[in-house]
Amino acid sequence: MAEKELTLSIIKPDGVERNIIGRIISRFEKAGLTIRALRLTRLTREEAEAFYAVHRERPFFDSLATYMTSGPIVVSVLEGYNAIQKNRELMGATNPEKADEGTIRKDFAKNVEINTVHGSDAPETAAKEIAFFFPETELIKGNR
Repeated sequence: MAEKELTLSIIKPDGVERNIIGRIISRFEKAGLTIRALRLTRLTREEAEAFYAVHRERPFFDSLATYMTSGPIVVSVLEGYNAIQKNRELMGATNPEKADEGTIRKDFAKNVEINTVHGSDAPETAAKEIAFFFPETELIKGNR
């Protein structure tokens, strides 16, 4: 049987502001993902730029950093079989106009930039992103 994996999820400022945190987390849980860490926080400009450094040369980098510092975010570590892929399917396409019906972005995102959620795209990315927000000691180990 495949091993469980971890992935990072962020509910972005628009999701927190619109008070839909519970509705989003409920979707993770209904899909069989387990929360192993959870925090409400607010990124500084430096933290946002560091987290999204991979996009530094992209034209949207400045507006992304500005958006991600515009309000609090909810960061969580999700665990499950194929957690990365499962979370990406739950989120839907980056552009909500192209997202499948029933996905988080189709249901809640405002546009391609204000798209409510972030999720890791690969195991290596997940490991880096989780470590960015959570020390190993804050991850709750599960046995289910």
